[in-house]
Amino acid sequence: MIAHMMDQLSWESIGERVRDSRASMGLSQQDLADRVGLERSMISKLEKGARRIDAMELTAIARVLGYPVTHFLSPTPEVVSRRATVAEAEELSDSAAARDTYRNEAELAQWLRDVRQLIDLGTLNRRPLALYSRRVTDHEAARDAARWLRTHLGLGDVPIDSVADVCEHAGQFLAVAPLSSDGASLVDGDVAVAVVRLDQEPGRRRSTAAHELGHMVLGDEYSNDLGVHTSQEERERVVEVFAAEFLLPSGQLNQVLAAPDEEGRRRTLVNVAAEYRVSWSLAIAQLRHSGTLDSGELRRLRGRVPTEIELREAVGWKPQPDLASIRVSPRYSSAVIAALRENAITPARAVEMMRGQIELRDLSED
Repeated sequence: MIAHMMDQLSWESIGERVRDSRASMGLSQQDLADRVGLERSMISKLEKGARRIDAMELTAIARVLGYPVTHFLSPTPEVVSRRATVAEAEELSDSAAARDTYRNEAELAQWLRDVRQLIDLGTLNRRPLALYSRRVTDHEAARDAARWLRTHLGLGDVPIDSVADVCEHAGQFLAVAPLSSDGASLVDGDVAVAVVRLDQEPGRRRSTAAHELGHMVLGDEYSNDLGVHTSQEERERVVEVFAAEFLLPSGQLNQVLAAPDEEGRRRTLVNVAAEYRVSWSLAIAQLRHSGTLDSGELRRLRGRVPTEIELREAVGWKPQPDLASIRVSPRYSSAVIAALRENAITPARAVEMMRGQIELRDLSED
């Protein structure tokens, strides 16, 4: 398969991808040559497109650089390639921000390729994208869009059990992956994908997932929250309002406002935050929007972050997994296993597509 894919691309394109991937890892040509057992001049010629390499050499290079082989053999999604990215303005080797952007976009592009492969194999069905028909430029319109999406998905005002499942029903496939930013997403034709950062608290992952879903619903074809420019800051705030209203409908804060005193309001807010599995800062933000509490009480509430025991007591010590332990959604996981059983992919490829959620030994009958 690798040899076939190599035949479909120019060696110049493969060489450019090797060069940029090497630079994104902060390695020199000599560093890469030493690690894969080649002469530096061979790496130089490869990056210029003046030398061909075989599948084994490319596999070794991919392993050293930490990218899947398909990263070097597949074009960048059009929505990403036509952007004026930081990486286009600066040398990757000289800019940490550019290197991070490149790696994030590579992770997002790989996720898109994996999803499309399963769709093409017929084991994964895509859903129509839930796109809001109105233009959203302010916070109140963002809340209206969030309420529309809840209605569209039949959620009402109840807590969301699985953000990954809800994203899929809205047409966006979600994965948890190692990133430098909190999240990134893109819409490529009729397929939408998003990735959220692995090393976040589960509650923050939910917020990030809802944020990236907001970009899709509001009609933004690309999002990478690393190094947001000033001109994009207001848009990000609008999307953040969407995410907050989607995860915790503001109407649910009425019960907090109905409590007779400050201690009672805090206790009720802890219960709401735990039930809806949102961060304390998001709950406070929604409370600020929904009620008439004075700034002093809001400030005191913000400083009294609930303990883990308080949150667990609020939900009766029930497990709250959601994005705490999964890397990909159950429906996507089933599609991977279906493709494996049909011998459409190898066990090693299945493990790669599952993003660390399973190991090769999990697929063995021994």
